[in-house]
Amino acid sequence: MTAYIIRRLLLMIPTLFGIIAINFAVVQFAPGGPVDQMIAQIRGEAVSATARITGAGPGEVRQPGADGRGLSSDQQQASAEPSRYRGARGLDPAIVKEIERMFGFDKPAPERFWMMIKGYVTFDFGRSFFRDRSVIELIAEKMPVSISLGLWSSLLIYLISIPLGVAKAVRDGSRFDLATSAVVLVGYAVPGFLFAILLVVLFAGGSFVQWFPLRGLTSPGWEELSLLGRALDYAWHMVLPTIALVIGGFAGLTMLTKNSFLEEINKQYVMTARAKGNTERRVLYGHVFRNAMLLIIAGFPSAFIGILFTGALLVEIIFSLDGIGLLGFEATVNRDYPVMFGTLYIFTLMGLVMQLVGDLMYTVVDPRIDFEGR
Repeated sequence: MTAYIIRRLLLMIPTLFGIIAINFAVVQFAPGGPVDQMIAQIRGEAVSATARITGAGPGEVRQPGADGRGLSSDQQQASAEPSRYRGARGLDPAIVKEIERMFGFDKPAPERFWMMIKGYVTFDFGRSFFRDRSVIELIAEKMPVSISLGLWSSLLIYLISIPLGVAKAVRDGSRFDLATSAVVLVGYAVPGFLFAILLVVLFAGGSFVQWFPLRGLTSPGWEELSLLGRALDYAWHMVLPTIALVIGGFAGLTMLTKNSFLEEINKQYVMTARAKGNTERRVLYGHVFRNAMLLIIAGFPSAFIGILFTGALLVEIIFSLDGIGLLGFEATVNRDYPVMFGTLYIFTLMGLVMQLVGDLMYTVVDPRIDFEGR
């Protein structure tokens, strides 16, 4: 098993490199970018090209004089060259060059990619273009929100889906099975983010009552509450986003549980156990359960990552939860490439690690499985 784990860990390296390389290449051809974003801000704020140079961060650009004074020879030459940015028409090309230098786009793409890869080896993702903070600090700050949301929703999905799936398998074809199948079909058909919007309209002050808060995971003054008060306030904020993820994700696991139990119930060893006089409960939970739960329990890490990657992103946006999904979405809109690639790298790494954990869970649930023997 040790050799298998080492092989899987080594395979993560080319996988991470390939995903990052493909996304980096795609971004180079995508319209817009941080330079275009900054140019748009300048044009929207009507900043004069003759403004005096001032100390600037990402939201404040150094603007050389229009007469060319204070410019280097390269910048003076650049002022005579047409800009490749469509939104830069009417701006001094030297300003555009200064913006490119500020964001690191004065270097060729291969050099920028190589610098990015070297930083990623040490988890140094650089600094955000528009937040003036290191990317790893931003991810560490937002990650607990996303993990908390994904963990609670995954646990509730399993606690609901497994008993419901077992009950549907035992009562296959009954009225209970047909009635619950209608609920499952609704969960299949309607995405979780639509349930989130419906919950906001109904219970968060949209059009009816306002029983739950709409934004964040804590209320103002949360630090001053007692330990019990903090826990209750946190649970109060988690109710609606967790319900939205559970409703949008329980259907698939419920049907998987039902089908797994139906497949095992019809096997020969179940008939033999019944013929020996075992009770139905003993047959179901003493023989069928372990075999039927193999795929379901071992798939928990992958299910957690799936919720974290897909449904949680839109739910975080709808409920304004300051998590890593919302962080990545805002970075994509603003073309904040360090944050975009940093969150992508973390998501990919977590997905690969959880896939390995899922494979190891198979051996825990059923020791007869031996990946090393392959």
